Amino acid sequence: MNDYSNSTVSIIGVGLMGGSMGLAARERLGVGSVVGYSRSPRTLDEARQIGAVTDTAGSVEEAASRADICFVATPVRTILEVSRRALAASGSGCIVTDMGSTKSGLMAALTSMEEMRFIGGHPVCGAETSGVRNARADLFDKATYFLTSGPGLEPAHYERLHGFLTGVGALPTAIDPNAHDRIMALVSHMPHVLAIAAMNQAGSLSLDGREALLSAGPSFRDLTRVAGSNPGIWTDIFMENRRWLAESLRQLRGSMERIEQALTEGDENFLAEMIAEAAANRNRMLEAEHLEPLDLFVVKVPVPDRPGVLSQVTVALGNAGINIDDLSFHRISLEQGGVLSLVVSGRETGEHAVAILRKLGYDAVSVPFSDAEAG
Repeated sequence: MNDYSNSTVSIIGVGLMGGSMGLAARERLGVGSVVGYSRSPRTLDEARQIGAVTDTAGSVEEAASRADICFVATPVRTILEVSRRALAASGSGCIVTDMGSTKSGLMAALTSMEEMRFIGGHPVCGAETSGVRNARADLFDKATYFLTSGPGLEPAHYERLHGFLTGVGALPTAIDPNAHDRIMALVSHMPHVLAIAAMNQAGSLSLDGREALLSAGPSFRDLTRVAGSNPGIWTDIFMENRRWLAESLRQLRGSMERIEQALTEGDENFLAEMIAEAAANRNRMLEAEHLEPLDLFVVKVPVPDRPGVLSQVTVALGNAGINIDDLSFHRISLEQGGVLSLVVSGRETGEHAVAILRKLGYDAVSVPFSDAEAG
């Protein structure tokens, strides 16, 4: 493991996510200095009290100028502006990354120079409660942590951030920004819409002097768990991802209309099939969360030294559901390029990765981790 004791991590926006990253960086990786910036002095005081930061900065620029890695954990509508300020103020070796849940607009707005040191990030985790006082070091444990990058990104920066996030317990996964936003609209943003709609419908219903909300059982409480999330934050998220969220809701409306039709017509077979299909899909989701780690394999990929290669390779594997446990890039020369080494779990996964990459024109091979280490 790398020695982070002399490293400085800056957190811009020290809330639940930013504060948790600060705690994880210190407790899991031994990061020597975590610099926090927030517009709220009270938030910074709380962050210092719980140990999420070791020092504070008076501006975005000050925080970024001191960082080896700078996390932007501000509301989604401010991320582009704050990230640009951080990039302009930080050194050439500093990685700037965000923690927001929308990616396509952000990545499309970056210039080629900004792409060299910026990596879009989104940890798929959280809690009902917000604020730095609720931050915890284990928030990212086994959480998918999506990474998006532009064609101009330096491979060494991706390698560093990937290793850092693995060190705090996350599972870094490359993804195309548009694919990210489509998926998040369905599995993250739409559930908030459903919770809001169900809660408001129940809140407006009263029969025989009895409010519906006062009769809510566990299933309703589970469904509406996220209905009380921060209105400002979630309005911004809905608006930033409005294209794909609206599309997901249109598709859901079609499913709801088909269920309504089945109820009207008394179609028990359709209802039973839909419930069974949902149960099977849920079981598949839960089983994936508890997969045991397999023997490690290294996928070695000779690549040319040109912009976009790293992004193409990692996104292709991420879109195929292949998690990269670790990676490194050995540059040979400008003419010969280099070798990208990707660590994956299981022989079948390695073979699947090789098949995908060969279709893209890369002469990839997969070898057991022990053989790669010995070589």
